[in-house]
Amino acid sequence: MKPKGFFGSIAPNTTVTFLIKKAITGKDMQDLFANRMKDVHNSFTREILKFTSDPEIISFAGGLPNPKLFPIEEIAEASVKVLKEAGEDVLQYNATEGYLPLRRYIAKRYLKKDGLKISPDEILITNGSQQGLDLTSKTFLNEGDGVILESPSYLGAIQAFSMYRPTFQTIPLLEDGIETNSLRGTLEKSDFKLFYAVPNFQNPSGISYAKEKRIEVAEILKNHNTILVEDDPYSELRFSGTPLPPLNKYLESRSIMLGTFSKTVSPSFRIGWIYAPEWMIEKINIAKQASDLHTSYFTQRVMFQFLSDNDLDSHISKLRDAYKRQRDCMIDAIEEHFPEDVSYIKPEGGMFIWVRLPNGLSSMKLFNIAIKEDVAFVPGEAFYAGEVEKGTLRLNYSSTSEEKIEEGIKRLACIIKDLY
Repeated sequence: MKPKGFFGSIAPNTTVTFLIKKAITGKDMQDLFANRMKDVHNSFTREILKFTSDPEIISFAGGLPNPKLFPIEEIAEASVKVLKEAGEDVLQYNATEGYLPLRRYIAKRYLKKDGLKISPDEILITNGSQQGLDLTSKTFLNEGDGVILESPSYLGAIQAFSMYRPTFQTIPLLEDGIETNSLRGTLEKSDFKLFYAVPNFQNPSGISYAKEKRIEVAEILKNHNTILVEDDPYSELRFSGTPLPPLNKYLESRSIMLGTFSKTVSPSFRIGWIYAPEWMIEKINIAKQASDLHTSYFTQRVMFQFLSDNDLDSHISKLRDAYKRQRDCMIDAIEEHFPEDVSYIKPEGGMFIWVRLPNGLSSMKLFNIAIKEDVAFVPGEAFYAGEVEKGTLRLNYSSTSEEKIEEGIKRLACIIKDLY
């Protein structure tokens, strides 16, 4: 006797299977999804990375650290030490806000690096700074609330904010930071809940706000009830120019900072943090409790052990030296092989070079051809929440060898010339 299933004791056949699939995937079933899912699309970069794992493809697509610089032996030693000394403890649940010694370490580093006096109670450990974006959105945004973005802006932030169905307003980026007259005029016309900015080696453009621009932005925001969300994954990766204070230094009371160890130690640990005044962090902590209870306690302990036993500044110095060489290699290749009317922004740090194509050329068309030639990048369209510049693209140099950078740029140059 055949076992009874959901549809009774009938035997499965092709017709029944087709009808079941049709019912499950039919248009009416789409109504089961929350409305917020209608406005959110897959991350273009995540989709690209699915097929750039092919070793034959030269990928300038991801914002990936150089894996050859991961401190593998040091992390292995830290992992063993943590398990041997505190195994029963580190495999247990822990506090939502995160491991206190790790939060103290982060607070002390802010004081050392930026002169910011921060209490560990103002820091919440997150699953990467991407979760920081989600928790910030969840805590502050109602549907229809206004969010100001740089144009272009980090696509992961656009995706995270979009889940909560805000109204976006974009402000152009200049080479020294956001266009402040537009920011001022926008805030005077309407209320906006959040202003999201990446002032150091911005993703995707690579630009950094000048000190005067940072002060001006803070002065503008002081006159409005708008929260600054300052994303800062790259400031430690400066290899030329002068280090600059965060925007937060000029606007502490209504400012959130997002940080991460993903770009300096290991992305897979997923250890980031939110720094915010206690009146904000209390509510954000509640939002995190509802999301995942706490970030992996084990990885927090291993990270802290690694930081305690090793010189982070020495490790970061190695990253800076390597990334500077890779940036210089890419710029030299662009200068040698790209047509003269292709422009780019030379970053003083970080991981990206932003390129503008001439004569109305489409970076999406370039991508579709380039991927057949085993070269990948991210077309600029992915980084706009408002009007799109179709002739822009982002190139990552940090995760590709200098030999492959040279070859990949040569291939792109040939395709660009053929598109003229």
